[in-house]
This record gives sequence, structure tokens and C-alpha cells, in this order.
Amino acid sequence: MAQQGKINTLFLSYDGMTDSLGQSQVLPYLVGLSKHNYHITIISFEKEEVFEKNKATIQQIADTNQITWLPLKYTKKPPVFSTIYDVYRLKNLVKKQIKANNIQIIHCRSYITALIGLWAKKQFGTKFIFDMRGFWADERVDGKIWNIEHPLYRKIYQFFKKKEIEFLQNADYTISLTHNAKNEILSWENFTKNKPRIEVIPCCVDTNLFSKEKVDIQQVENWKQKLQIQDSDFVLTYLGSVGTWYMLDEMMAFFAQLKSKITNAKFLFINKDEHQHILEVAKKYNVEDSVILQGGNRTEVPALLSLSAISIFFILPSYSKKASSPTKQGELMALQIPIVCNAGVGDTDFVVERYHSGFIVRDFKYDAIIEQIHQEHWHQIFDLDKIRNGAIDYFSLANGIEKYANVYTKVLSS
Repeated sequence: MAQQGKINTLFLSYDGMTDSLGQSQVLPYLVGLSKHNYHITIISFEKEEVFEKNKATIQQIADTNQITWLPLKYTKKPPVFSTIYDVYRLKNLVKKQIKANNIQIIHCRSYITALIGLWAKKQFGTKFIFDMRGFWADERVDGKIWNIEHPLYRKIYQFFKKKEIEFLQNADYTISLTHNAKNEILSWENFTKNKPRIEVIPCCVDTNLFSKEKVDIQQVENWKQKLQIQDSDFVLTYLGSVGTWYMLDEMMAFFAQLKSKITNAKFLFINKDEHQHILEVAKKYNVEDSVILQGGNRTEVPALLSLSAISIFFILPSYSKKASSPTKQGELMALQIPIVCNAGVGDTDFVVERYHSGFIVRDFKYDAIIEQIHQEHWHQIFDLDKIRNGAIDYFSLANGIEKYANVYTKVLSS
């Protein structure tokens, strides 16, 4: 529903607002943008299992911020054809919205919705923002979701790589999560003359929620008691899922080597539903007795992470991961927790070096880093306030919203 005096914007997402990703990485930006004289209409594809559970919460956020939310049911099966069907439904709904509400900007999250953003720009002259989120087609191949030995998936891959160039050439603005991906795009032959306009906005973090000062000390003590963690224990943490991109074997090998030096080390996984797999890998390295598994909702995570001496994440350094911005990096920095991460993923190296916020593993050789951590006063090499200030400077939601607002202004004036 259009609002008088406001600029009508359509935000298209193939991820659901009722997904945890939608709640943490999409809605906060849109709520912020709605305060910048934009009336935002969200069209998103919602998965049945979480939609019923969370729809009232999302609707309340939308209503409170005068955002219109038009949820569509996500179609899962059969593969490929279900997506074509969803694109067809999205196209029809977008067409109705443009005709009824004088839509000026269509902001497309990732590649599926960008198909419609590009079509609408050509058909109706609406402004098109390509919020690419990463090299999506390459991610599908690198993550072994698409096997390009199969003729159908090879054709789909080639289709989206061709569309990727078209999106970048035609978008009024492109959003990249990393400088690494931006530089990669600008090096392509297609853009030797006409460079696409690209703004870098990493995955942002709620630095108020992820704040040492806001963490309830009693809650931290309760977790210690429940998880049988002693004050003297050295706790390495890992936050999030361990599938597809995350190098669980290498992280477990790091911990096993760490434990050989620091015998009271424990490895806490804050993870919801992959506990069996984590334990199986822990057994391979004979550290299962020192691994702790605990699920946690978003509001519990800061207290659980506060048990950390240090936190780790290793991500498969594939081509597509040039465009990856791990949210956990900003969350850990906001809590003043040093990080151990591997090189070659998005801008993680750059951020660690710029804000001196941890250790970068190169070639998966751990000896020198573990030797440093083994030193009695190892923690003193980090300025914890500088780490948090780095999170605020680089990952804060307020900065992200301002960058999006500036992009919208530039798009409208072009």
C-alpha cells in the first residue's frame, strides 16, 4: 500500500523474513531505511515450517515500522521447476505492485529476485538495485549443490553466469559484501570500459546485543555451571552451523594441537542440530571428552560466547568465497573476543589485520599461533577495546543503513 509523500520501494527476497537470516540480516536494514522517507514493501518467500511459528512477530515489526509485507509460499519441489514457478508468481505480484503503487526502486536480494528486477527495469523503467550477496552460481557449484557434469545443472550455471553480467551491467547500483568481490568483478573483461557502480556493505551486526557490557553476568555463570566449565578452563568456541563451507576437520585438528599444549582447553560448539556429526569428527582426533555442545537462540548467544578465551572459524577458501562476509566475525569482535580464522575468505584477513583482532592461519599450519596462545600473557597482545571499536566501525548496523540510504539517494538522482 503506497504512502503519500514517501518514495515507494519494493524489496524482493527469495529468503523468508521468518527465517533466522531474514530476522537478523534483512529486516534490521529495512526498518532503518523506512525511517529515511521510504515506504518499503517486502515480497519474500516463506518456508512453511517457520512461517506459522514466526509470522506474527514479523507482521508486528512490519506494522510498527509502516512496512508492507507480502509473503509468498516457498515452493521446494520438484527442483528447478519449483523455482521457475516461484519466479512466475513473483513476476505477477511485482507487476501488480508497480501498476498500483508507483514503485520507483526495486531492491533485489541475490540472483533469483534480480531476474525480476532486471525485467521490471526494462519493462517499466524502475530503478534496479542488485544486492548480490555473493557469487551465487559459483557458490552452488563450489558447495556441490549443482553438479556441472550434469547437462541440466551445467546449463543452469551458464544461464546465471550470463545473467550475472547482465545484472551488473544494468543495475543502477550493485551491493557487494566484500572489497575482494568488488575488485574481482572490476577485473573482468566485460567491464574494462564501463565499470558497474558497486558499494561494499558487509553483513552487519547488532552491536548493542553483542556487547560485553550488556551481557548478564549471572547468565554467564549459569552457563558455566550447566556446561561444567571451570574458571581456569581455556575455552575455544565455534558459533553456527558446520555444514558445506565450514572446515570442521581442520578446526578439530587445531583444537587437538592446542589441547596438547593447554591441557585444560575445552571446545564449545554453539550449534543447534549437528551435534552427532561434530562428535564423530571429535572422536577422530581423540578430543570428544573436551568438546561441549550447546544450542542457543539469538538472545542467548552473547552470554554463551562470553565463555570464550578465543573463537575460531575456518571456511573453505573457494573462488566463490571471495564474496563471503561471515556475520560471526563482527559478532565476535563486538564482544571483544579474538579470532582464529583462515586466509583467503572475503575480507576476513583485511579486517583482522586492520583492527588487530586475531590470528590468520595460512596453509593450515598452526604451530606458531598455538605457541603464541600458549604464552602466559598471550591475551595482552590484543587491545580489546580496539577490537570492539573495529566492529562498530566496520560492521555496525547504523553504518550499513546509512550506506544503503546513500545508495538509494544516488539511484534516484541518476
